[in-house]
Amino acid sequence: MKNLLKKVRGDKKGFTLAELLVVVAIVGILVAISVPLFTAQLGKARQATNNANLRAAKIAAVAEYLTENSGDHVSECKYQYDISSGSISTSTVTLKDDDKISINGESVSKTTVYKNIYVTVKGTDTKDAVVQLYAN
Repeated sequence: MKNLLKKVRGDKKGFTLAELLVVVAIVGILVAISVPLFTAQLGKARQATNNANLRAAKIAAVAEYLTENSGDHVSECKYQYDISSGSISTSTVTLKDDDKISINGESVSKTTVYKNIYVTVKGTDTKDAVVQLYAN
């Protein structure tokens, strides 16, 4: 059989056009299958990053609220969480209801990683304080 192929092909080396087309078709099919799976995993990773940042912002804001307002009866405190440094500071930004978000909720973005996270703590007592997160 090997000798027969050698006679037909002669001394030519390399692949035929048909063989190359089959390989290109197989590679194309593999790419078509893998690209949607890869992009879905990227979306899950962004959402997990956002959830982790929201949790960290909430914890930092509550700690700041309890530390700074331990004896005071403040009705509302606004904080801005710096994602890069992990620090929190008081904020005077006016927040929109459109930017409200909840940890592990459906509203957590899969397309972008949040750049700004704001936290409001409302309540006159540390026992009944309500924490609300805002992100954009």
